[in-house]
Amino acid sequence: MKKILIIEDELSIAELERDYLEINGYAVEIAKDGETGLKKAKSGYFDLILLDLMLPKVDGFEICRQIRNEINIPILMVSARKEDIDKIRGLGLGADDYITKPFNPGELVARVKAHLARFERLVGKAKPQSEIIHVRGISIDKHARRVYVNNSEVILTTKEFDLLLFLVQNPNRVFSKEELFDKIWGMDSVGEIATVTVHIGKIREKIEMDTSNPQYIETIWGAGYRFKV
Repeated sequence: MKKILIIEDELSIAELERDYLEINGYAVEIAKDGETGLKKAKSGYFDLILLDLMLPKVDGFEICRQIRNEINIPILMVSARKEDIDKIRGLGLGADDYITKPFNPGELVARVKAHLARFERLVGKAKPQSEIIHVRGISIDKHARRVYVNNSEVILTTKEFDLLLFLVQNPNRVFSKEELFDKIWGMDSVGEIATVTVHIGKIREKIEMDTSNPQYIETIWGAGYRFKV
């Protein structure tokens, strides 16, 4: 499932975009200010970004500039500013498209689909064999199954790696122990749900600076665990 980040401070517009995209099978997250949006955008989790221009803390132009300096991802600017100079500046900074408000939600979805398809055609064959995920000091090489924390490799067991990778690829979502056991070990596996807790503890020992105050894998009491972005 393709993941889309909406960076938009007008909640009604962000929710409209999210609803139409989710109906069409996309996973969507919303960031309500530029600072949060920039951090999420740089995480490498998303396949496309819908970016407003007028944002609190960091504006859309600066976000676009910084993203383009670090990662290759389709960026669609969505703004009420209709002046040609804004469009020229946005496209000059590396935006792939510029959509003015108010917009037709159906057209927005169509453009998202078109840019995702175009991006896949352009870079799909050129992707390196080793796909690496970066998040706040952690690097995960999916194909080599290696994990680095602040550029130093940490050794994880097979299930520890599978569990960490699953959480990283589903950020900010809370999973119960039962769900994680099902995803990683499988319903037919012989074992106890408590093994999830044990493996989370082992992973924390290897990736967290302070296991008593984890910055990556959070415990949500009474609910489960989530990987925080």
